[in-house]
Amino acid sequence: MPKIEYKELLDAGVHLGHMKKKWNPKMQPYIFMERKGIHIIDLNQTMKSMEKSANALRSIAKSGRKILFVATKKQARDIVKEAAQSVNMPFVTERWLGGMMTNFATIRRSVKKMQSIDRILADGSLTSITKKERLTLSRERAKLDKVLGGISGLNRIPAAVFIVDITHEHIAVTESNKLGLRTFALVDTNSNPNLIDFPIPANDDASKSIRVITNYMIEAIKEGLTERSKVQEELPQATT
Repeated sequence: MPKIEYKELLDAGVHLGHMKKKWNPKMQPYIFMERKGIHIIDLNQTMKSMEKSANALRSIAKSGRKILFVATKKQARDIVKEAAQSVNMPFVTERWLGGMMTNFATIRRSVKKMQSIDRILADGSLTSITKKERLTLSRERAKLDKVLGGISGLNRIPAAVFIVDITHEHIAVTESNKLGLRTFALVDTNSNPNLIDFPIPANDDASKSIRVITNYMIEAIKEGLTERSKVQEELPQATT
């Protein structure tokens, strides 16, 4: 794992929490001080949490299981989508549909519907559908893809979830906990870290802060995937 640089976190504003009046008292262990009415996060705690989270994510990736990335707020959306795609992991960056995990069978049906529309639209020999029907199908497909595109390749419940802003994504947190998925998240001073297995105390509003932490986790996942492919290469090939 690359070393976490204190200065890099400082420059990205990872230490800047919310105003004191908005704080969650359960974040007390992660708060270094208060300055001008704003809570300052203890970056030593952040660094320790990042390392612990990265090691756990690396071993999940090495085992071949999936990690779902969740971030629907504007400043996190593109960063997280790009990061998840770089390691071929599923993501939700538009809208978390209630029951996305707890009612996974229904969600899979919607994904299959999207895939069947793809087949219809790709089949050039289908002259029976009119231009209007084709347009309607294209619109429906675009709507489904916007919400479900990031999880279209997910055939079973993921092993873990990485979340940016657990207050904003409270439904995702509740569903993940209900199913016993391992949870990793950026947790700001206004949130309850006890809801998460691997909380990372950090500013979850600034895009620089979101980027530096997400990218560090992605590097760990890449290492896990590399280790996995090495192990698979070393396995004796089955003879027919």
